Amino acid sequence: MSSTLPQSGNGTPLNVDAAVRDRYSGAAQAAEPQLCCAVEYNADYLKVIPQEIIDRDYGCGDPSRHLQPGETVLDLGSGGGKICYIAAQVVGREGKVIGVDCNDTMLDLARRYQQRIGDELGFHNVEFRKGRIQDLQLNLNLLDEYLQAQQVDSSTAWLLAQEHADHLRETAPLIENESVDVVVSNCVLNLVHNGDRRQLFAEIHRVLRRGGRAVISDIVSDESVPEHLQQDPTLWSGCLSGAFREDEFLRAFEEAGFYGVEILQREDAPWRVVEGIEFRSMTLRAYKGKEGACLDRKQAVIYNGPWKAVVDDDGHTLYRGQRMAVCEKTFDIYSRPPYAGHCTPVEPRASVPLDQAEEYDCRRNEIRDPRETKNGTSELPQISDGDCCGPGDCC
Repeated sequence: MSSTLPQSGNGTPLNVDAAVRDRYSGAAQAAEPQLCCAVEYNADYLKVIPQEIIDRDYGCGDPSRHLQPGETVLDLGSGGGKICYIAAQVVGREGKVIGVDCNDTMLDLARRYQQRIGDELGFHNVEFRKGRIQDLQLNLNLLDEYLQAQQVDSSTAWLLAQEHADHLRETAPLIENESVDVVVSNCVLNLVHNGDRRQLFAEIHRVLRRGGRAVISDIVSDESVPEHLQQDPTLWSGCLSGAFREDEFLRAFEEAGFYGVEILQREDAPWRVVEGIEFRSMTLRAYKGKEGACLDRKQAVIYNGPWKAVVDDDGHTLYRGQRMAVCEKTFDIYSRPPYAGHCTPVEPRASVPLDQAEEYDCRRNEIRDPRETKNGTSELPQISDGDCCGPGDCC
């Protein structure tokens, strides 16, 4: 999609941030049904959440279903805090949940019940931070403190404010590098204008730990959204004009360096249809951790099927039933979700020490010689007397 901003109806650039901010500020004060899809949440998790937050929640899925106890979770565009408070119960006392939003009205709503909910749960593991989801390095609360103390009334003062913002990104980032196990988001990524989307996905990748994952629910379209629909601020703030096309949504994660991108849920019925374009909810999951050198330790994997062959995000082709040679990094990735269970790992006959492993391009799609991967070295007893089972009468 174009990196330029859409135009408003009068030909001037549409201020996407302002359109989203104004509409969601109003939606934090009065429920707006047009902003959300019907989503079924676990009723047990809703018991501690005040009705005011539930009524002002605007989502299209439930990424909290895919969390585990003890994890550190970052919710992008946390709004009134509903997903954060659900996630808090899933990850439990040992886990942590961070909500990020730039809308003061929504943040006020989320924080209003923070103490009460924590007291009722018996632990406090949720915090809300002010920031833009496409710039998770800049702590807007700290920037606000600077701006309130300074008189920004000239271009020089404005440039100094920009320099201070860069200083804050470097010395006091809103979210540290590789500090989060799971990034979740519920119908928010499509509110970011096109020019910031590459940075948005890069930021998601940056804050995740190696092996971490993103679980994102969003509105997607089955066709590209034409320019004249992108010019409508109501459609944009309503999660329609900025919707990713289905295939482009997945590709954005691939291009940001994620692997194992998979659709967890795609609604059959569209949420809205505009000019024949179907808009529906989709939840996907993507993993971080394929960075680093490829080292050959003589490992292999056997793809179990059912497809005759499959290709992963790095271009490895796995042929059903064949001992495909892979590097140590890929071997390790295949041992974890989402690949675990689809492949049988085959260790080498003789382990290669890490410091002796050579670099290897496992995208050559080579078949590992069985003599490199046989686990035993001793010969089995010879069968005699025509008995297929050996001595005795076991057969």
